[in-house]
Amino acid sequence: MLRIRNLKCFYGRIMAIKGISLSVAAGEITCLIGANGSGKSTLLSAVCGLLPDWTGEIELEGQSIKGLEPPAVVRRGISLVPEGRLIFPPLSVMDNLKLGAYTRYKKRAANAVEADLESMMSLFPILRERFRQPAGTLSGGEQQMLAIARALMARPRLLLLDEPSMGLAPMIVEKIMEVLEVLRSGGLTIVLVEQNALAALEAADRGYVLETGAVVLQGAADELLADKDVKRAYLGKDYGDFYDAG
Repeated sequence: MLRIRNLKCFYGRIMAIKGISLSVAAGEITCLIGANGSGKSTLLSAVCGLLPDWTGEIELEGQSIKGLEPPAVVRRGISLVPEGRLIFPPLSVMDNLKLGAYTRYKKRAANAVEADLESMMSLFPILRERFRQPAGTLSGGEQQMLAIARALMARPRLLLLDEPSMGLAPMIVEKIMEVLEVLRSGGLTIVLVEQNALAALEAADRGYVLETGAVVLQGAADELLADKDVKRAYLGKDYGDFYDAG
C-alpha cells in the first residue's frame, strides 16, 4: 500500500529524518513507536504533503505521490488524524464531519456523504447524541472519535493516525483501538504513530521503532513486544521484568 525509500526530511538545515525506508502492507495496521523527536510525526507530514522539504520516494500503491499538495493526497486515498485532533471547535459535530468529505462534494457525491454520516454515527454512537453540538463542547475522548470519523469521511484506503491516545483515559484508548480493529477487519490500511508503545504493538500487525530520525528496529508486532530492548526502552522496566518472569 505504502512504500517509502530513503526518506530525508528537513526543517531548514536540520535533518529530522535521516534516510528512512519502510513499507506498509495493505489491510494491516503498522505502528511507528519512539520517543518525542524521533521523527514519527514528521514522517506522516511528508506523506500527507504537509512538509515540502524532503527527498527520497513515497509511493502509494506503486505510484509516486511526491510533490502533491495535501488535497491531492486526500483524493489519492490518504487521510490523516492529526496530533491534537485539530477539530473546528465552533462548528457542530455534523459540520466537522462534512468538512472531512470536502474533496468528495466536488464530485456531486452528496447522497453518498449523507450515507457515510450515518455510518460514522454507527461506528461512534456518541456522535449521534452530539450531532448538532459545537465540537468544542465535546470531551477529549469524544473529540478524538470525531477526528477519526472526520478523516474517514474522505473514504481513505490508507488512514494515518498521529498519537490518537494522547491525553485520554485508558478506557477511551481501549475503545479507539477496538475501532481500529473494526476498520482493519473491513479492509482499511492503517499507520499508527504512538508513544503508548504497548497499546500500539498490541493493536498492530507490524511495527517500526524510530530513534532520532532513523529506523533502529522493525518486525512483526508480537516479536517487538517480546524484544528485550523494546520492553526496557518503551514498555517500562516493570513490564519487562514481568514479561521475562512469565
